[in-house]
Amino acid sequence: MKNFLMLAIALIFFASCQPKSPEVITPQIVPQPQSLEYNLEKHFNLNSRPILLSETEEAKQVMLFLHDYFKSTGWSSELHESGNAQIHFKANPELAEEAYSLTVDHEGVTIKASTSKGFFYGTQSLIQMLPTDKHIAVLPYMTINDAPRFAWRGLHLDVCRHFFPVDFVKKYIDLMAFYKLNTFHWHLTEDQGWRIEIKKYPKLTEIGSQRKETIVEKNFDPFIGDGQPYGGFYTQDEIREVVAYAAERQITVVPEIEMPGHSLAALAAYPELGCGPGPYEVGTKWGVYEDIYCPSEKTFEFLEDVLTEVIDLFPGEYIHIGGDEAPKAAWKKSQLAQQVIKREGLKDEFELQSYFIKRMEKFLVSKGKKLIGWDEILEGGLAPEATVMSWRGEKGGIEAAEAGHDVVMSPNADMYFDHYQARKETQPLAIGGFTTLESVYHYEPIPAELGEAHHKHVLGAQANVWTEYMKTTDYVEYMAYPRVVALSETVWTKPEHKDWAHFQNKMAQQYRLLDARDVNYFNAAKDTVATSN
Repeated sequence: MKNFLMLAIALIFFASCQPKSPEVITPQIVPQPQSLEYNLEKHFNLNSRPILLSETEEAKQVMLFLHDYFKSTGWSSELHESGNAQIHFKANPELAEEAYSLTVDHEGVTIKASTSKGFFYGTQSLIQMLPTDKHIAVLPYMTINDAPRFAWRGLHLDVCRHFFPVDFVKKYIDLMAFYKLNTFHWHLTEDQGWRIEIKKYPKLTEIGSQRKETIVEKNFDPFIGDGQPYGGFYTQDEIREVVAYAAERQITVVPEIEMPGHSLAALAAYPELGCGPGPYEVGTKWGVYEDIYCPSEKTFEFLEDVLTEVIDLFPGEYIHIGGDEAPKAAWKKSQLAQQVIKREGLKDEFELQSYFIKRMEKFLVSKGKKLIGWDEILEGGLAPEATVMSWRGEKGGIEAAEAGHDVVMSPNADMYFDHYQARKETQPLAIGGFTTLESVYHYEPIPAELGEAHHKHVLGAQANVWTEYMKTTDYVEYMAYPRVVALSETVWTKPEHKDWAHFQNKMAQQYRLLDARDVNYFNAAKDTVATSN
């Protein structure tokens, strides 16, 4: 009996010393796939040295992307041209452009798609399932069949109110790609700074990219500035670098060149483009300025020259021309503007803005591009082929869609990530508003009052990150995440596959993934300040 007892103790001790088998991973992918089935009773061990194999040219670059990702996170993958592989890329020409399937069985992981986009999104789903603290993944047998609901899955960044370096813009794009967003709206010109090099007009960056100081917090009246010169811009080489980086991650960059309003930085550089005598200076406070481009032939020549260089830098089909918040006071006082109204048979300054935008659209169309603008471009008559980005609620988007125009829904109540996301007293300074993780998640891009026949004109939705009060990259991340995570499911996943409770359960894993990527996110569960802005 004594020997038996000693044997039992020894067995228990031996068992306790054995390393624990890694737990089978429960998929917690965001955005939620349209179809996901898995069996935790059967699993495949993806070890630290997985072999990658592609049978199709469409997957080669994605396979290299995954290989680089493994290297950067401590795994040691190998690229093979034949034989067996733990991660296998195969063509399925029947799948739609952005669709993919992902299976895990006794042979390993197989990702199928018809294009590089599909392979990339399948790879992102795989990466989301990999542990952040070990180099082995016990994956359950599973089958994923997935494709996005919307074609436009956008995120915006204002680099004019505050400027951010190329390395951060790349990180911003990396995170977008991780959540299968595909459109980066880069807001490059403003009253408070011109941020893109234009070779023909060097003063745009010599003068327009610099402001003498910046307003302190919300001290508008009386104005209090910080007394510190502020500036920065991207060279054309840097722009090309970012655009190429985004393309490798299946993201199209849409540049925004503001007109006719939000143009004070350009007027400071070239005062002859304004309606007044000048001089002008780059904006030092936030808000809307009355000085805007004058509708002269000199202005149109300037803008066409600028857009010619912009078009050369951005291969995507869209150019965003702003069109928002353009006060008409300067035009009402301008003899030249009034002459244009009379010459063109226009009713008022709103129709003059429509004339202005239509001229720019005609130019863009001649260069093979599409014009997109904020919903103010509806005022005075919409340009024939323009796409509308609806930010002042959904009314503009509905009006444009019913008129047969494509729209991107971006209503400020749900899609403005410069709003507070928790109780104001717990948060760093923001512009105002209140947009929670839950409100972003529950936003429906197709308005209930829009007839079904017009649903096809809703390209998707986009969140905007305006940076008046975001001085640092940490604060940008804090305001964007985790709301971008909710956005991704809003624009990718069909409503019948969304579940708020399930999404909340997935957030614990998403926070771990964001930690691994050194993202300074806001944790709604803690509701505390986490930025040094």
